[in-house]
This record gives sequence, structure tokens and C-alpha cells, in this order.
Amino acid sequence: MVVDGNDVFCRCGKVQLGLSGKAIACLSCYCDDCQAGARELEALPGAGPITKEGGGTEYVMYRNDRLEIRKGAANLKEYKLREDSPTSRVVASCCQAAMYLSFSDSRHWVSLYRERFEEDAPPLDVRICTRFKPEGAEIPDDVPSVSSYSLTFMWKLLAARIAMAFGR
Repeated sequence: MVVDGNDVFCRCGKVQLGLSGKAIACLSCYCDDCQAGARELEALPGAGPITKEGGGTEYVMYRNDRLEIRKGAANLKEYKLREDSPTSRVVASCCQAAMYLSFSDSRHWVSLYRERFEEDAPPLDVRICTRFKPEGAEIPDDVPSVSSYSLTFMWKLLAARIAMAFGR
């Protein structure tokens, strides 16, 4: 649920994330890690579905400096596919709601699970890493699909990094 266009909540409302500014992008990722991570989180007791049509996981990406944990930080639990992975999938343990991906390396963004935005979710921009889609899966053709990363998507990430460097 989004309140005033700035906050997203877990399913039970105990975790509240504040967002500022515009999203970098809204995408569906089909990479092996996103598929494996979604399966792991979907297997948690009481968790809901994460993957969408054709096996993609949908995210709304924001700059790191535009996310604030406003309530329920103690309820956030990190999951990693591998111990040495820089990627953590963060879940609200109170209701097993998938919240976001964070990174311990130099990546300057967080990827919030699009379902957290409910009816206020921005439209998808692109489907990426589609070469990893499950065998026989059909990918909708409502937005561009690329086998790895689109130039437009990479440009958006670079532009966000530059804006951060200049405090904008």
C-alpha cells in the first residue's frame, strides 16, 4: 500500500518504508538469481507469490539515499542465496512480505518488490535477462524484452549515479 505516494508497507502494516523522489526504473527480471531468490522466499511459511508471468520478478528501483525505514526495522530479515553474495533479499518477518533487494557492494540502488506498491505500482519499463526464462515460459509483449540489459536501463542507472554524486 502506498500512502501519499511516499510510503510502502508490508502486508500487515508493521513495516513502513519511506521513499523520496522518482523511481529509477520499473522492471521484471528473469535472471537465475531472481528466480532462485523468489522460489526461496515463496517457500517461507505464509509467504505470497513473487514471480509473475513467464517467471519474472518485478521491481521498482530507487536510489539508496531515497529509501528510509520508517517503522518496523526489527521485523526485517535478510536472505542470501550464497553466503558471499552482495545481494540480500529483505522480507518483513511479521507477515513474510518480500520488501526489497539491497546490495553490500558499490551498487547505488535498492530494488523494491513491485507488489508492495499494490494499485499504485508504476508501469513496467522493460523485461530484462529474458535469456534465463524457464523453458517453455511465455513472456508478455506489453513492454520491451531484452536478453540481458537494455541501453535505456543502463543509462537510467548511470544517470541516477551521477545525480547522487552531485547531490541532486
